Amino acid sequence: MGKLIVHDHRVTKENLKELVALCPFNALEDHGGKLEINAGCKLCKICVKKGPQGVMEFVEEERATVDKSQWKGICVYVDHVDGEIHPVTMELLGKARELADQVNFPVHALFIGSQVTDSAAELLHYGADKVYCYDDPALKDFRIEPYAAAFEDYIRKVQPSSILVGATTVGRSLAPRMAARFRTGLTADCTVLEIKENTDLVQIRPAFGGNIMAQIKTPHTRPQLATVRYKVMNALPRKAEASGEVIVCTVPQEKMVSRIKVLEVRPKEKETSISDAETIIAVGRGVKGEKDMAMVEELADLLGAQIAGTRPLVESGWLDTRRQIGLSGRTVKPKLIITLGISGSVQFAAGMKSSDYIFAVNCDEKASIFDIAHYGIVGDLYEVLPELIRRIKMEKEA
Repeated sequence: MGKLIVHDHRVTKENLKELVALCPFNALEDHGGKLEINAGCKLCKICVKKGPQGVMEFVEEERATVDKSQWKGICVYVDHVDGEIHPVTMELLGKARELADQVNFPVHALFIGSQVTDSAAELLHYGADKVYCYDDPALKDFRIEPYAAAFEDYIRKVQPSSILVGATTVGRSLAPRMAARFRTGLTADCTVLEIKENTDLVQIRPAFGGNIMAQIKTPHTRPQLATVRYKVMNALPRKAEASGEVIVCTVPQEKMVSRIKVLEVRPKEKETSISDAETIIAVGRGVKGEKDMAMVEELADLLGAQIAGTRPLVESGWLDTRRQIGLSGRTVKPKLIITLGISGSVQFAAGMKSSDYIFAVNCDEKASIFDIAHYGIVGDLYEVLPELIRRIKMEKEA
């Protein structure tokens, strides 16, 4: 980064007007004959390159550098409820193992909670070399201050190069705090993670409404932080024998103090989530009316599938918000997904492209959904769907 400097002694009435007119962002202003730069400046440097010579100057600021050799390892924050580990943790351990092997790093798991030491050993079966376990009665219920204190203590003592956090309610609360405390970067909802030889983590995620895939790096700071949704990465198979160690850590009790008092914990009613479904029927704008959902429900019943859809159908009230697939909905990875009348926008594709088999029906042969589908039918779903239902019924009767 850098900054623009105005050499006031070179500003004249003539070149002042020229500079104000030159800026495409209206960031240069005339304040009583004095040239000032407002918050609209984008540092495009047009005023330096095309303006009066010597009036404007761009100065590169010295950036503090970090000794990357002192930061080693890839850490996964263990998301859990009362010691029951969320499956996103196993997925992130699988990705961490893949990345760590490329740069000869160890894989760490950070387990924060109460009476979780016994559960921590399970992570050694899924790729973790070391599990750093903060086990304290004050950590029984999630309260941000003590959890953040334990997280910070781990980072300062171990100095991991990268930290992967599940994009859960707890993960999305902790990760930004760690990024702020260590003045480092955080990329949310990554869909792809890569690593360079110099240990820089390449965090890839859709941006600008899904129109581009942004590659984000934080090369000047450590640790590097990224959150990833459930069902985006692949977990490694469980190894029969554990390899590694569980390291029990402690934090001074004065840091366990919280201004939050948990009065009661009420278990949430268990719901059937599309994220865990093995078969999904997904519907889009191609479905013309809500009454036509009856055909979709019939197909779902025949296949034992769950129904999901795109944002327009959720906004129309035809589907519950929990059944939306995409960047602003859920990420799914079923064995089979059948898409009906879905064009396949980047936003939707990002939420389901990792499915084992994608079967698409769309009347537009140039629809983007066919770029990721394993099988496709170009045709009117009002003709294809009844025939598909008829044939499945015939198979079942046979």
